[in-house]
Amino acid sequence: MNGNGEPPRVTVIMPIRNEEAFIARSLGAVLGQDYPAERMQVLVADGMSDDATREVIAGLAEAHPRHTIEIVDNPGRIVPTGFNAALDRATGDVVVRVDGHTIIDDDYVTQCVAALAATGADNVGGRMDAVSDGPVGAAIALATSSPFGVGNSQFHYATGEHWVDSVYMGAWPREVFERVGRFDTEMVRNQDDEFNYRLASQGGRILLTDAIRSQYYNRSSLRTLFRQYRQYGHWKVRVLQKHPKQMSARQFAPPAFVAALAGGALLAPFSRPVRRVWALLVGVYALANLGASVSIARRSGLSHLRYLPIVFGALHIGYGAGFLGGLLRFRDRWRG
Repeated sequence: MNGNGEPPRVTVIMPIRNEEAFIARSLGAVLGQDYPAERMQVLVADGMSDDATREVIAGLAEAHPRHTIEIVDNPGRIVPTGFNAALDRATGDVVVRVDGHTIIDDDYVTQCVAALAATGADNVGGRMDAVSDGPVGAAIALATSSPFGVGNSQFHYATGEHWVDSVYMGAWPREVFERVGRFDTEMVRNQDDEFNYRLASQGGRILLTDAIRSQYYNRSSLRTLFRQYRQYGHWKVRVLQKHPKQMSARQFAPPAFVAALAGGALLAPFSRPVRRVWALLVGVYALANLGASVSIARRSGLSHLRYLPIVFGALHIGYGAGFLGGLLRFRDRWRG
């Protein structure tokens, strides 16, 4: 509460592009919050959509006259440029990010504000509960909600309340951006990792709590999943170059695995020891993959076992290949 006993003003920022098919659900969930509409500003940072996204937003604004809804142009067309452009127009004491493929619970903003006030955290967020349609999408949701799929990124699967290195989306007191700076506009992906590292390195605290709830509609095909995680791995190289201490050993495992897999395949025809080591590597990974897949399928339905091993492979190989590609692309930026 502020000095007048009113809840703080909140600005919700939604960086999106070409979300004609989904924006009615994601923005609709924002407009359905139990937080007072007169204390909430909604800024949709649109990456110059070339579909009917803006028309849908205009229709929602007309249907919800009590809410302040504005479209902010984002010529950069990526999340950090859109978020920063919207931040220039933000009037809230608290800033809440919501992504275009996420449906937040109706008390999401209320819980974010409460968690910030109760804990003094500099960033709060909830778990990313992945959901999807179809058998492949369902397997992707399960894989990306497991430690074998995403390592120790706790916001994918943790329960309770924890101090962490990063959270999904995020909610901040406005002054955090004046103290730490804004999103790095170079980071096409992983901008939240980079920002949260800067925040933590300056003494900021990041809270994960399952009281903050949302559903993320994940990719529903192996091709789009592979591309997504290849981009994550690719841009993680720039995070490494900017903040070497941000990286943990687990994040080097996928590129090391892909490098060994590719190198072994090339050298195996010429060396028996290489063939043996390569076969051992493939066998160990296959067993680990199958073990994780069976464990998840037993809890969630054996039908998922058909796709889970392939999904895990797409996650790990996509990320690893992207990281190796990033090392090549950004090879001249270590000093910068």
